[in-house]
Amino acid sequence: MLKTTADELDRLLSPSHIMGSAIDLGDKVVIPVAEFGFGFGAGHAQHKEGGGGGAGAGGGGGISPVALVIVHKDVRGVEGIQVLSLRKDNPVAQVISALSESLAPRVIEAMKAMDSRRNPEKKSEESQ
Repeated sequence: MLKTTADELDRLLSPSHIMGSAIDLGDKVVIPVAEFGFGFGAGHAQHKEGGGGGAGAGGGGGISPVALVIVHKDVRGVEGIQVLSLRKDNPVAQVISALSESLAPRVIEAMKAMDSRRNPEKKSEESQ
């Protein structure tokens, strides 16, 4: 049972679940960002004189939305990327905001690549 739980956690805790799939909204693309939390515990106790004991185990987890990364298709450069925190004073959203300048060129290139795969005729028109 522990192996099955570990395998499921490995599958669930992938980077693709933290940074969600991009949602194309026409003039902008929205990328959801989430955080995961999991906890497990177990215990066993037995009375010294062999008069009884007990054991127990439990676990829990949760997923919370943290931020939205919004990429405006019609605005070039860092100005076209907006990070919208879904919680006040969230350190993860602050880190994403701080990193947005260095990530912006990669995100823009990824968006262009995605667009050219979806619309190959648009790419050929732009090159003329």
